[in-house]
Amino acid sequence: MIPDPRENPVLLGHAAAEAVFEGAVAAGRVHHAWLLTGPPGIGKATLAFRLARRLLATGDPNDIRNPVFNRIAKASHADVLSIGRLIDEKTRKTKKEISVDQVRTVPGFLHLTPAEGGWRVVIIDGAEDMNRNGANALLKILEEPPRRAILLLTADAPGRLLPTLRSRCRRLVLEPLGEPDMSEALAYLLPEMDADARRRLAEIAEGCPGRAVALAEEGGLMVAELVHQVLQEAPGIPVPRMYEVAERATKSETGFATFMTLLQAGLGDAVRAAARGREGGLASRRPLAEWGEVWHALGRLQDETERFNLDKRTAIVAGLELLGRP
Repeated sequence: MIPDPRENPVLLGHAAAEAVFEGAVAAGRVHHAWLLTGPPGIGKATLAFRLARRLLATGDPNDIRNPVFNRIAKASHADVLSIGRLIDEKTRKTKKEISVDQVRTVPGFLHLTPAEGGWRVVIIDGAEDMNRNGANALLKILEEPPRRAILLLTADAPGRLLPTLRSRCRRLVLEPLGEPDMSEALAYLLPEMDADARRRLAEIAEGCPGRAVALAEEGGLMVAELVHQVLQEAPGIPVPRMYEVAERATKSETGFATFMTLLQAGLGDAVRAAARGREGGLASRRPLAEWGEVWHALGRLQDETERFNLDKRTAIVAGLELLGRP
């Protein structure tokens, strides 16, 4: 299970990003807004809470016995406000946006006197999910930030943020973990899984521990094996086999997204290998330009299926047909 970022005392592979923030604190020049970017599952929210603890705690801020650590973990620290997409009470699913009403709670919070005499910290997790009004409301805050107040924004896709928002933030870019850090992270996060399975997950997750854990919980290894099989079988996959694959891939709630993402990634790897002159494999059976079009078509198919809530099994069959279409 992926630890809640506010409760997680461990973050591996991002010492450089932490050092930048630590240097700013040591120099007494902490910027009022920081934008933490990187792929999903890389540890952005976990880092945001670590930075908050660094500002608010005495002693080791990542010691689970530290009272500040515990208050932040329990969402009871008076000087920390965390905002993200909420759960819809009717559907029980995560909403698609951070509303303007949520963002409007920030100015009043930041202008309060710090309860413990230090900083007021706001964490906006998934800042690119703010709707337009919410983004404009946040921009007004950044234009006139209160003293001893700091905003920590995380974003998988910072390009979706208003340019004026990005320009007012100091950016910390979190890079995918290397093999040693990834291995250590998964040993901590998935201690009951055998080392070979963790290694396979690490390869699929491309240096993102959170994604690896999500894949482990959602049958990602099975889906990855399905993708490997169909790329070996293409372009001559029989129609009954396509429907069998679609049925297996959609058994979990996130199976469709995982399958399509891995299929696109696998095709991309095959095309790059063919471009380097490696013979054999799926990509060598058609001109590379055509495979580029298939790659883009798979992305559009996934996007439209998820956006318009179309039948996922039918979409997977359509994706597999793209692999064999001349």
